[in-house]
Amino acid sequence: MELGLHDKHALVTGASSGIGLEIVKGFLKEGVRVTASYNTQRRELADLLERHKPHLSVIQADVSNESDVRDLFTDAVSNNGRVDIAVANAGIANHEGVGVHKMPVEQWNRIVSVNLTGAFLTAKYFFANLESNPGSDASLVLIGSTAGVFGEAWYSDYSTSKAGMYGLLRSLKNEIVHLADRGRVNIVNPGWTRTPLAKEALSDTFTLSRVFQTLPLRKVATPIDIANAVLFLSSDCVAGHISGQALTVAGGMEGRVLFAPDEVEEHAKIQASE
Repeated sequence: MELGLHDKHALVTGASSGIGLEIVKGFLKEGVRVTASYNTQRRELADLLERHKPHLSVIQADVSNESDVRDLFTDAVSNNGRVDIAVANAGIANHEGVGVHKMPVEQWNRIVSVNLTGAFLTAKYFFANLESNPGSDASLVLIGSTAGVFGEAWYSDYSTSKAGMYGLLRSLKNEIVHLADRGRVNIVNPGWTRTPLAKEALSDTFTLSRVFQTLPLRKVATPIDIANAVLFLSSDCVAGHISGQALTVAGGMEGRVLFAPDEVEEHAKIQASE
């Protein structure tokens, strides 16, 4: 199916690895001019740049810093013209969970500033770009998480930062049409995905067993699975009448397993006899 993305200009944040890197690769295969931003790691993007230099620009930016995001869009437009598609993918999480009663406010602020404020700033300057460079079509894709849908014990900072994207989604879908009359805003919610951030957790058989208890497909997503969903929603040809929607790419996940079977066995015995 023809996506009609050829010669569009897409900006992707958090593009240096995992899902972001696969989104960049997917856009490049479709003939898209891509501005890829990173914060600290550039190596894999540098490798791509060698092969796709005419179509790929790589720019450093901290998405939680407004001046960085403003400059990112200024440079992107200067290099490749109007940004037609923006993907707010940049995000961080802590490897070790902590209960909210022990969570330092500095940790909370850092997660929310990168994940949620970063998405806000990406949207802000994408919309400003649309105002300065008029056109009918535009697409903003936010990268959320199933954690924002189901919650995540010990990771309330992360799940809250992702859940907050729904407020952006539902509001911005109504704002974008005043800047681009066929502009659209959607969100992709990945579930468990084989990214560098999840590598350690997914190498544990016990963790995988608990994950698979929630998944009809009983497999973990790859970054390409998420990238394909982003490309679909970015396309005016195949998704041109889709806006304000959440596309969950999680193998049919029903929710989170709170306890393993042996953790509830005694409770079940007691209540069965009541």
